[in-house]
Amino acid sequence: MNYISLLLLSAALTVGSLSSGQELKQAGAEDFIPSTLNQPGKQYPQVNSEGRVRASISAPQAMKVQLDIGGVKYDLKKDDKGVWTGDSDPQDEGFHYYQLVIDGAQVPDPGSMYFYGASRWGSGIEIPASDQDFYSMKKVPHGQVREHLYFSEITQAWRRCFVYSPPDYESNLPARYPVLYLQHGMGEDETGWSVQGRANLILDNLIAENKAVPMIIVMDKGYASKPVKAASRNPGGQQGGPGGISAFEEVLIKEIIPMIDATYRTLSDRSHRAMAGLSMGANQTIQITINNLDLFSYIGGFSGTSNYPSSAEIDPVKFMDGKFNDAKALNEKINLFWLGLGTKEPDPFPGSVGAFRKMLEKTGVKYVYYESPGTAHEWLTWRRSLYQFAPLLFR
Repeated sequence: MNYISLLLLSAALTVGSLSSGQELKQAGAEDFIPSTLNQPGKQYPQVNSEGRVRASISAPQAMKVQLDIGGVKYDLKKDDKGVWTGDSDPQDEGFHYYQLVIDGAQVPDPGSMYFYGASRWGSGIEIPASDQDFYSMKKVPHGQVREHLYFSEITQAWRRCFVYSPPDYESNLPARYPVLYLQHGMGEDETGWSVQGRANLILDNLIAENKAVPMIIVMDKGYASKPVKAASRNPGGQQGGPGGISAFEEVLIKEIIPMIDATYRTLSDRSHRAMAGLSMGANQTIQITINNLDLFSYIGGFSGTSNYPSSAEIDPVKFMDGKFNDAKALNEKINLFWLGLGTKEPDPFPGSVGAFRKMLEKTGVKYVYYESPGTAHEWLTWRRSLYQFAPLLFR
């Protein structure tokens, strides 16, 4: 993925908006309740049955306050005590990043918990989804999410990943487990899948219902770059982070996978190793797995493909050095090639994913396709994708 592609993807994920302020409409169902993602004891923000968000903040000296959510800025109204309050239009179901804009300054809402997305820590809110049961906390056996710190010789820097182990990992000591390497998108980090994505709860619930094989999930940071001299720095870093070309594939193959296999009770052959990711992570997943089919046999791309952002017809002879031109060889090696997309995804995702699917169909590469109804480039699309993808693994 080139630098321009990354800038486009960052724009797609950024919660800020260039739209002018829209005056908040107070009409609607008055059944607002505090968001489930509020900080302890905080009454705002709130959500009602229509999916509207109500924000409120005390800012007596401010001249203008806005709620910025879903790509729209809504003007709040000030009362005689200096408290600004107002509602948004109905939002799509699921998790959304948002922020307040106070006299032009973009700030997190002090009432919400904070989440890493759009390349900064900021506010998030959950609009209850009709199918939220599959990622809800339930009275079922729960696995653990560990923070694993390690030093990378390749990047010469300390890194960390989060590792989910299934509910019986501590009690069933003779057992060994398959591994899913699960990647975040651009502007997010290794916390995304276990916090915003609720990957651990999704797997806990699937395993409890005997719908998924107990597995280990590794969630690492998708940015990695080798040390470079200042004179040769590459602004933006092509997924490598500031100042370098991406070295994530090398870090994953040479350091992360061997470390996980040495530390955890894994099944370390390719038939028990999968990789999936969302958006940028989907691009990385397809590139890495196709380049290393001796290590992976399951592939999942959520809202992204390795031809991003182009929607042009793909020439399988030239694309990725012709690796997709031999469908027979790929079909023999890949146990599952899975793609997912929201029905409300913004450009260029429908076009780029569509072009990639046409290439697969033209060459005869087998794949499974899923569409998340009514969702865009957001976490409910990716939660649903994981929920559909995980039960198909390691069967």
